[in-house]
Amino acid sequence: MPDSLHIALKNDSDSENIHAYVTGIAIQHDGKRCLLRANGRDLYFPAEVKDIGSSLQEDCAIPLGAPGNTTNITIPQIAGGRIWIVDGKLTFLLNPGGPALVEPSVLNPSDPNHGVNFGFAEFTLNDAQLYANISYVDFVPKIPIAISLQQQSGEEQRVAGMRPDGLDRMADSLREQAQKDGRPWDKLVVNENGQNLRILNATHGGAVGADFSGYFEPLVDEVWSKYASCKCRVNTQAGPGVLEGHITSSGKLKIGDEEFDRPNTADILGCNSGPFTTGQSPARNAIIPRLAAAFVRSSITETEEHPSQPDTFYRRDPTNHYARLVHEHNVDRKGYAFAYDDVQPDSGEDQSGKVNAGDPKLFIVTVGGKSAAGGAPAPPPQQSQLPEQQSENQPAPAPAPSADAPAAEKRGFRDRLFEHAKGKAKGFLHR
Repeated sequence: MPDSLHIALKNDSDSENIHAYVTGIAIQHDGKRCLLRANGRDLYFPAEVKDIGSSLQEDCAIPLGAPGNTTNITIPQIAGGRIWIVDGKLTFLLNPGGPALVEPSVLNPSDPNHGVNFGFAEFTLNDAQLYANISYVDFVPKIPIAISLQQQSGEEQRVAGMRPDGLDRMADSLREQAQKDGRPWDKLVVNENGQNLRILNATHGGAVGADFSGYFEPLVDEVWSKYASCKCRVNTQAGPGVLEGHITSSGKLKIGDEEFDRPNTADILGCNSGPFTTGQSPARNAIIPRLAAAFVRSSITETEEHPSQPDTFYRRDPTNHYARLVHEHNVDRKGYAFAYDDVQPDSGEDQSGKVNAGDPKLFIVTVGGKSAAGGAPAPPPQQSQLPEQQSENQPAPAPAPSADAPAAEKRGFRDRLFEHAKGKAKGFLHR
């Protein structure tokens, strides 16, 4: 496994003002919080500050250049990383205690980035592998992002992302859904200067006055009714194997030896509260991702076998129409729409929009979606101008998120990696 990795940033948009920022935990530097410098090669470690909301002392914006240009950068091993993409520039701030890096927030109206068109891809690079995805766990950005990974073996993995008008199409679909069921799906669409800027996950509906209280409760009633007279089977895809479940006389859903109370709508949207709270039991922690995913996708009543195939997802109401439409409006139907969107049967195709390999050669982030409009990601860029590798050898944290990572720690996947690298670090820091 290399100590560093080449990344190609391709401007596939019509804008000449696209910039990238890279943030994360520097594995080879004692787990320090870092940003990649604007030269695309060296790390910047912010010095401690006295005041809340202090400015960075260095501009770490990496320009992507004119449309069609490819900018090559090199990263060392980084845990819980993000490649931020913005049309314009982003404002990162510092708080005392580390210092703590305050990242752009889509939920805080006073955040200087609130009206800015930005998105990100998540990644970690360590001794075991590169793992990366395009995440919609918090929001769908206006600016489309696609990723691909070339491996030393010659294999290539691709995640196509959205077309340039993907956000507008999804916004229209949410408005249509709101008209159908009277629920506030349309309020999830955030506008700036009369144009769609981003779409918030229904989990964050409270930030825009979208109240989904009581939405999933009819589905929960059906589940309790169904499994009072038949059994479900949950493949934990781990040591406990396949476990049977049914409703007990005390009104609990018992799967194997674990009992679950009824979830409410907030539990199902967030996947990390109520009966979906993880704990000390390995069996319970293996059941939770598969059970939560079945509720989010409303496949829990479509079949007794879980995890199930995609043809059982989002087929009935109530269901998570945000998640449904995320997949519908991505060219290859891939992308993390909720915390356990990587749950799939053993024979199933990945839904989560991830690439990963232990032999990464070149990681490509394509911005703008113009190539995706033709039904395929942009072709791999030339590698002739890649910067020299950096090389250091230090231990790396545990690799790769999976369906078994607790949702509360998994905002995408980086928080679990942050915890391993240097204590618990939250996904979005809201000021």
